Amino acid sequence: MNEENGPLDRATATEYASWFKALADPTRIQIVSLLARQGRPMSVGEIVDAVHVGQSTVSAHLKVLAEVRFVLVDQQGTSRFYRINTACVDCFPTAADLVMGRPAPVAPTCPPEGGD
Repeated sequence: MNEENGPLDRATATEYASWFKALADPTRIQIVSLLARQGRPMSVGEIVDAVHVGQSTVSAHLKVLAEVRFVLVDQQGTSRFYRINTACVDCFPTAADLVMGRPAPVAPTCPPEGGD
């Protein structure tokens, strides 16, 4: 099948699917939006106050977002601060681009945690 008219390769599709799955929750969208707009590391308590859900729920969502590298964790003493991984967000394709057959971004490789 012609690469230009065919589907994305399986590895790229799998990576993108994990990104979309990580964002398939309104609270996770709120967290990503908050961190991106704040532009600074935030504690779980600050995030809880902003999104109005419980601490355990926010922590679970942060874990999901960290697994796909949308969020990075900075350890400062006994505290953890979460920040947006701008390198990963910059390479995130929009759903419209994929659905409409527009060129997908170059290989979905994001730097490891702490590498943005």
